[in-house]
Amino acid sequence: MDDEQLIRRVLDGDTRCYAEIVQRYQNIVANLCYKLCGNKLDIEEVTQQVFCSLYTALPRFKFRSKLSTFIYRITVNVVSRELTRAKRTIPQSQLEYLPTPISNDTREQQFENEERNKILYHCIDQLKQEQRTALVLYSFDEFSYKEISDIMQVSLAKVETLIFRARKNLKILFEKHHTL
Repeated sequence: MDDEQLIRRVLDGDTRCYAEIVQRYQNIVANLCYKLCGNKLDIEEVTQQVFCSLYTALPRFKFRSKLSTFIYRITVNVVSRELTRAKRTIPQSQLEYLPTPISNDTREQQFENEERNKILYHCIDQLKQEQRTALVLYSFDEFSYKEISDIMQVSLAKVETLIFRARKNLKILFEKHHTL
């Protein structure tokens, strides 16, 4: 069954079809939560909140976008709400949430790359939430500006600005960290 058929059956009361939606998108949601907040202890809880929010939001789904876009939008909103509510910063020890690519580098080069990545992710974490979200969706999940606009429910111009500022601020933060 495709997503539209599943949604229509869920709306008709078939909860088994909702379990299928959860199964299809659970890893995608958990990975995005992990990239946006990096706190393993909250991932399961936030993922569960996303799917609870999705269940109550499904009657408002108008089939104008893909279900995945709708789910990403809900995920971004839930993560944003949780980060705002918690008003916390993520400890650097938990910023190793994006793997270092496998390479043929020497151990010394691999160590340097890992250290540079830790610094980079620490700097990404210091960006304003909207900038971090746009940057993660664009750079790590490879969404187009249009898709990010749909997910974040902002204009294309705002997405362009967010990514431009995120890159600019990230460069400044990275350079500051490197000069310490």
